[in-house]
Amino acid sequence: MTEYSLDEVLSPSSIAVIGASRDPASVGQGVLKSLVNGCFKESGFCRPFKGKVYPVNPKADEILGLKCFASIKDISGQVDLAIVCVPASVVSVVACECGEKGVKGIIVLSAGFAELGEEGKKRQDELVGVCNEKGMTLIGPNCLGFLRPPAALNASFALSAPAAGSVAFITQSGALADSVIDWAIKERYAFSAILSAGNAAETGVAEFVEWAAQDPFTKVITAYVEGVEDGRKLMRAVRNATQTKPVVILKAGRAASDLAAVASHTGSMAGSYAVFEAAMKQSGAVCADSVEEMFDLAKALAEQPALKENAVVIVTNGGGAGVLCADYCAQYGVNLVALKPETIARLDATGKMHSAYSRRNPLDLVGDALAERYKAAVEVLLDESYVHGLIVVQTLQTMTQSMDDASLLIAARKRHPEKPIVSVFMGGKFSAEAINHLEANNIPDFNDPKKAAKAMAALAGLL
Repeated sequence: MTEYSLDEVLSPSSIAVIGASRDPASVGQGVLKSLVNGCFKESGFCRPFKGKVYPVNPKADEILGLKCFASIKDISGQVDLAIVCVPASVVSVVACECGEKGVKGIIVLSAGFAELGEEGKKRQDELVGVCNEKGMTLIGPNCLGFLRPPAALNASFALSAPAAGSVAFITQSGALADSVIDWAIKERYAFSAILSAGNAAETGVAEFVEWAAQDPFTKVITAYVEGVEDGRKLMRAVRNATQTKPVVILKAGRAASDLAAVASHTGSMAGSYAVFEAAMKQSGAVCADSVEEMFDLAKALAEQPALKENAVVIVTNGGGAGVLCADYCAQYGVNLVALKPETIARLDATGKMHSAYSRRNPLDLVGDALAERYKAAVEVLLDESYVHGLIVVQTLQTMTQSMDDASLLIAARKRHPEKPIVSVFMGGKFSAEAINHLEANNIPDFNDPKKAAKAMAALAGLL
């Protein structure tokens, strides 16, 4: 008996969909369509799976133009991965057939296991026993499946598919992942992988973190966690991963009243949030307080270098926004370094500063600042060896040149790739084009000074 690695299962050349269906509203057709077309609904980022796909349904001859097989045992070629979407009562029988076929791993999308209580727990234990006996890796049950956009692989029944990027998202909630994907399409947020653990009968958050730590497409690992069965295993996985990649974790089930809801969702136990948070921080992870914050922090960590020293300058054209940003920096421990007299002299020597500019940190360039004033300030500051990062705030005035401001930051980032730049282009309709320009060139932009300050704190290792 051969035991296969998780990477082999997540990198298949051939996939069987057991429970493939002719019903367009079914999970069985949803996952088949995701493989064949790259997604269930077109998003602009859908790419079909390049390997072989085998639908298994004894009552159908053909689905989506593919020949159907009555059983996985009837497929003549090798099957690396089986995606199972049949009733829970027959999943173990199907798993046994997969093992006899020599399948490397199975993803069980079906619900009806440990999340239902004792009877479901027995059914899940039986499934685990079959997979162990046959040497197969098990993902699920009760999960969404997984997506690997850089590899053109959508082995899920998610509504659509996001762009390929460098952030891996591990989740114990498939429904949350589905909603995140839709949000990501709108916001052009990109992923290296989206991995749904479901009940995590064998493959859980810890195993996915270990895999993502070795994945060449992944720069940052994010995880939504409800409950943890083996805290030491997760701590070890996170500690090892954070030696080379940042890990951002969002924990649900924090209140005592949430514990029953977590147990009924994935069959896991939530436990004390304070203990969990302390363990994750001790292991090197950053703990987020919301889904939005998790991905905000991941974006900054994926796109910007770490802050070498905690010495940051805020550049702004609005005093109020600058003061707010300074308050949040103090809250998160970001050090706003005092500007040296020689730096002030260099700023004055550019001939671009307003007579009333602040001459201190936050550096308030005054509301009428055009792009040339921002450019002069940014260049002087980044050239200073004691300044290690910038938060650039832009408020909208009638004369503000948003696109030019964005372009100068992109150019500055190229000249100083070792220093992080985080932007806060405040506004909406009239900032949108500039913000898209920044994001397309890997400068994270936030619509709130608080978010930018916390992102810089993450880059400084303060969270």
